[in-house]
Amino acid sequence: MGDFQALTRVQGVPRDERSKCAPGGASGTIVHADLETSVRHTSQPQLTYLISCYPAITHTFILREILALRELGCTVRTVSIKSPERSADGLTSVEEAEHQQTFYVKARGLRIVWDHLKCFASHPLRYLAGFWFTVRLCGLAFQYLPNYLLYFAEAIVVGEWMRRRGLDHLHVHFANAGSTVALIISKVYPVQYSMTVHGPDEFYAEVFYRLKEKISGASFICCISQFCRGQLMKASSIDDWHKFEVCPLGVDPNWFHPEQALVEQEFGVCCVGRLVAAKGQAVLLEAAAALLNRGKRVHVHLIGDGPDRKALQELIIRHNITENVTFHGSVNQDRLRGLLAEASVFVLPSFAEGVPVSLMEAMAMEIPCISTITAGIPELISSGVNGILVPPSDAASLAEALEMLIGNPEYRLKLGRAGRRKIMEQYNLQDNTRRLACVFARRLAVRSDRT
Repeated sequence: MGDFQALTRVQGVPRDERSKCAPGGASGTIVHADLETSVRHTSQPQLTYLISCYPAITHTFILREILALRELGCTVRTVSIKSPERSADGLTSVEEAEHQQTFYVKARGLRIVWDHLKCFASHPLRYLAGFWFTVRLCGLAFQYLPNYLLYFAEAIVVGEWMRRRGLDHLHVHFANAGSTVALIISKVYPVQYSMTVHGPDEFYAEVFYRLKEKISGASFICCISQFCRGQLMKASSIDDWHKFEVCPLGVDPNWFHPEQALVEQEFGVCCVGRLVAAKGQAVLLEAAAALLNRGKRVHVHLIGDGPDRKALQELIIRHNITENVTFHGSVNQDRLRGLLAEASVFVLPSFAEGVPVSLMEAMAMEIPCISTITAGIPELISSGVNGILVPPSDAASLAEALEMLIGNPEYRLKLGRAGRRKIMEQYNLQDNTRRLACVFARRLAVRSDRT
């Protein structure tokens, strides 16, 4: 395992070597030194990931990121507000191992009171300042005050846990409730935090998510796309723009690899995502109904669960396509890979997205993908080159794209191979985790030098 802090300490590093750990390398692609053998004798920063629910079936990319950082020699501890929603029997062996070593805030029960008493007794002014900051952060939205007081309660528990272990840096995915807790912690304890921002929800409700305050309070922010960075620039002061780093997510192409092609019994259309309006599954069903009315044989596989399931089932009945749609619910990674391997095409007709990991997984398996021209998706898919993009909400255009692929297996093969190349070059989990490790090392080294 390589040393973490010395990987990218800029001072004393030749200019041509600095680019290897700069965001995107010298040419915008991932270029890295041998991180595992660089320098082995400098103390490692201690990273703590704060997650709302860990491990979670809907955010397996966080688990993969943490494991990949540890493979690079990073020390990463995990704190989760909530316990896993699945029972121990529903966790994989890797997830169970993570579960065993994660600190769960709500599991503290009445000991939360003890944490607050200890904090107040040790640093009463900081405690009261943090409480007052939380109330002011809520502002005039009094209906949300109970939520903010809960964030304060959780912040003290996490802060005390970090204090006992001498930890001083917290990292959070998403600019939602978890980052609110991190912001409050930073006002009470000598702890700094960073965020990985995905979007797009935060971009549409900047005030509700207190986005400007979180950007101002953060040490640095990882943006999963150029689109994301642009949206954060719009929401923040120019003085904070230096905090933004573009750190794309990634998938393991050795896990999500092409499977041997099977003789198609049907044209299988796979869609992975929570069953919520923003994912646009209803548009896919409209397009499928149109194709079936034209005599095309298609079968839609919806993978995931959510509040829109009943409405989607009613839509299927209304279009009389119940025999052509299968709900698979939430599935683990093994089952997901098996379902993807059977797909003829992958469709994600979202109205709003970041850069979807589900698209990366399908592209890595050389499955031709259709998605929408929204947010960061065009950074992943170049329409007509490594996938097809259609306007969001446009069922007719989606049906047209699907019909084109149904009749052109050679084109599907071309798009699939180009899609995997894109993943290998720009969204490879190992390479992009190295980039993230470089960002942590460089940013935390600068902070260490200042202190």
